[in-house]
Amino acid sequence: MSMPLDALSDVADDALLVLFANGDRGAAQALTLRLTPRALGFAARMLGDRAEAEDVTQEAMLRLWKIAPDWRQGEAQVSTWLYRVVRNLCTDRLRKKRGVGLDEIAEPFDDSPSAVEVMLNEGRAAALRQALGALPERQREAVILRHIDGLSNPEIAEILEITTEAVESLTARGKRSLTTMLAGKRNELGYTDE
Repeated sequence: MSMPLDALSDVADDALLVLFANGDRGAAQALTLRLTPRALGFAARMLGDRAEAEDVTQEAMLRLWKIAPDWRQGEAQVSTWLYRVVRNLCTDRLRKKRGVGLDEIAEPFDDSPSAVEVMLNEGRAAALRQALGALPERQREAVILRHIDGLSNPEIAEILEITTEAVESLTARGKRSLTTMLAGKRNELGYTDE
C-alpha cells in the first residue's frame, strides 16, 4: 500500500528508498520528484546538453531503484550517492566525445521574457560554460557542485572521494581561474561598473 505524496514530504531520502524497496510506489514517486531536478541540473551543467543530461539522469535513477533493496541506511546519503553516479555517467560521456567543440553543443532553451535578457543570459551562460570547460576536470566538478548546485564541502568531498581540504583547494583555484578567464569580458557580457 502506498502512502499519499503529501504524507511523504518530510520523510528522509533513505527512508523513502527503503519504503520503495518494500513496495511503496508513492515513496518512489516522492523520491523521484525530490531528486530528479537536482540530478538533471547537475548533469546538464556538466554536459552542456539537456537531452544527454536527461539520459544520464534517467540512468542514474534506474540504478538507484536497482540498489534500493540492498540500501543500508546511515552509511551514505541517497542524494550524495546519486550525485556520484551522475558525475561518473557524465564523465564517461565526456570522455567518449572528446574533441567535440563547444560550438557544436546545443544551447539550452531559455524562456526569459525579454529578447535582450535572453541574449545577455545566453552570452553569460556560454561564457561560463566555456570557462568551466577550460578548467581541469576536478576543479570544474568541484566548482559546479559547490557554487552552482550549492552542496557543502563535506558532501562534495564524499561525491569526489577526496578530503574536504582538497575540495576547498579545488574550488578556490577554480574560482580564481574563472575570474581571470572572465575578467576581460565584463562589458561584452553586459556588466557595467556603476
